[in-house]
Amino acid sequence: MLLEIARKIWKVLPYRARLFVVRTAQDKFTVSAVGLVVNSKGEVLVLDHFLRPGSSWGLPGGFIDPGEAPETAVKRELKEETGLDISDVSLLEVRTIKRHVEILFLAKGNGEPVLAGREIRAAQWFKAEDLPDDMYDHQRERIIRELERIAASGEAIR
Repeated sequence: MLLEIARKIWKVLPYRARLFVVRTAQDKFTVSAVGLVVNSKGEVLVLDHFLRPGSSWGLPGGFIDPGEAPETAVKRELKEETGLDISDVSLLEVRTIKRHVEILFLAKGNGEPVLAGREIRAAQWFKAEDLPDDMYDHQRERIIRELERIAASGEAIR
């Protein structure tokens, strides 16, 4: 009986009121789009971030703006941080880290990065064996695994 009353009330509540109730009752998450960007030489683009906690070197990316598609966000972030345009963007992985959702894309990049923002100290193309020491283990392992997969298959970036 009580459940039926709650259902009836829920159905007549305005959308904003239902949204408020759901958001109040749920844990909040941040969401970012990240690019594993590979060039024609089989190198990956890694950035030295000023603001990254724990390790400064990592894959390029950033938070998704409200209403923005993840693929659009990763393209925007790459352009903002490095001046590079990326192509052949495909979804690699979605993972949750505590209260953060990271959407990882594989993409093709061409040219040399030009630091375009104040968040990045350096940007560089790396071979798998030359990746910086100051990286999160998960990103390092994911980069190596993907570069090995690409090299073994002899394929271009999909």
